Amino acid sequence: MRSTDSLSHDARVKPHGRSLPLRVGTRGSPLALAQTRAFQSQLSRFCPVLDSMSVFEEHVITTSGDRIQDKRLAEVGGKGLFAKEIHEALQDGRIDFAVHSLKDLETDLPSGIVLACTLKREDARDVLILAGGLEKPDPDVPFSSLPPGAVVGSASVRRQAQLLYARPDIVVRTIRGNVQTRLGRVRAGEFDGSLLALAGLRRLGLGAEAAVIIAPDIMVPAAGQGIVGVTVREDDVELRELLAAIEDPEARAVSMAERGLLAALDGSCRTPIGGYARLIEGELRLTGLVAREDGSFLLKANLRGSPRDAEALGRTLGEQLRGQSPADIFLD
Repeated sequence: MRSTDSLSHDARVKPHGRSLPLRVGTRGSPLALAQTRAFQSQLSRFCPVLDSMSVFEEHVITTSGDRIQDKRLAEVGGKGLFAKEIHEALQDGRIDFAVHSLKDLETDLPSGIVLACTLKREDARDVLILAGGLEKPDPDVPFSSLPPGAVVGSASVRRQAQLLYARPDIVVRTIRGNVQTRLGRVRAGEFDGSLLALAGLRRLGLGAEAAVIIAPDIMVPAAGQGIVGVTVREDDVELRELLAAIEDPEARAVSMAERGLLAALDGSCRTPIGGYARLIEGELRLTGLVAREDGSFLLKANLRGSPRDAEALGRTLGEQLRGQSPADIFLD
């Protein structure tokens, strides 16, 4: 494994016309590495030529989002900071493709970069983590175990807005770092609780840490939450075709709807926005959310349609939410 700083353009073996090893860009967090290795394993099982993990070469790239730990991303440029340096390496030809948590990808990708593959979605719901001594709540009232004035750690304006809408007495303070770091700070008593994605906990074998899983009609997940996305250069036709063959059709449909919603809302990185789509009996059902960071305003809406019209469905719902929300919600 090498960091991006040491990448070179050394000649590589080219069996079957494809240069090997395939260079995979990823962040270095335990969750990012777990997702990347699961993807490599899936691709290897699908393609007999890639029957050995040695055909992959991981390149761990430290992103701006990883370096900035004392502020929320909303204050310094938004979630695209988790992909900026990775996509620069992709554009420069230093890596062949990159593996991401889809919720961390900006809606408009850099020039020459495309989302080539979305993998089967893990559970998209959020969970509440509680400090020791607090009883697990009733799932129907997930915040009931938090005492009045409880301090909850979160770096997400989406989670903060929905939590404060339900419990305006709660104090939300910024918590950054990887999953294990956040769990450790709650255990150490710095916070009464925190909010995390169930998908990440499960991929790390930490699902039991969740005190309660929050239903999506109580806390709308982030668009793309629980989905792994793979980006490549637009002109790399061979790799795009290979990745398209392992794509999960349902993940593609729901992600297109959710990202279409984001594109239509075009909120600033400070705008709390949620988007959650499901396929039920062949019908695409999408929920969207817009809120104020302080929880003083929250609007949800739903729309149904055909999976074939996923992106258009998302844009339509986004336009409806925008039209029904106060103008200041979307000011930078």
